[in-house]
Amino acid sequence: MPDSPARSVHVVGDSTAAPKGAGAAPETGWGMALGYYLADGVAVANHARNGRSTRSFAAQGLLDAALDAVRPGDVFLVQFGHNDAKESDPERFTEPWSTYAANLRDYVARARDAGAVAVLATPVERRSFDDDGWALPSHGEYPDAMRSVADDLDVPLVDVQRASLALWQELGPRTTAEYFLHAPDGRKDNTHFNPPGAGAIARIVATGLHRADVLADHEVRRLDEEVPAEWFAWLPQDPA
Repeated sequence: MPDSPARSVHVVGDSTAAPKGAGAAPETGWGMALGYYLADGVAVANHARNGRSTRSFAAQGLLDAALDAVRPGDVFLVQFGHNDAKESDPERFTEPWSTYAANLRDYVARARDAGAVAVLATPVERRSFDDDGWALPSHGEYPDAMRSVADDLDVPLVDVQRASLALWQELGPRTTAEYFLHAPDGRKDNTHFNPPGAGAIARIVATGLHRADVLADHEVRRLDEEVPAEWFAWLPQDPA
């Protein structure tokens, strides 16, 4: 029987990170690519699920289930924001500076109580450009609210929002289409990723965890590489 990993990175979040079933391919969550950048002694436990916000993830028992899997010393990485902004849906909507921030504080407290290293990651940016080709932010005040919580609670922060926005700006409108779910079957989605996009965001996350001293030098690898297409694997069906 193989040795169990020394520690795990638990990912809680929404569809941008979540594992996907084969029927959704080539849609890919960045959590599916994160393991490429982690050493053999570090596993990925991807609890992220499509459509969830900080409110609904907890209300549906998914937070409890993720925390039950935590061992002392594990990393508990929290990224939400896309669905918290859905004002028309009271089961998911949170206000940035009140309910969203309060939920993040609760996630951090519960992760720490479980013995994990809590980490906050700002929501990854969508593909959106103005007429002059400038990449546009799309998450309003949610990233700033998360940054404030991280500062107040002395929580490591991986600023995926700023890093992804800078990457989309560098790549430009044409090339970024190759990173998002623009599929042969006609799907054109500027929120979710195909394998290259998921790999790029996973590299941002792994690099951020390393720079924040959450993961040590021996716990990361290949941060200068792109995830090869053949490395990706989809589940037989979408997770519940």
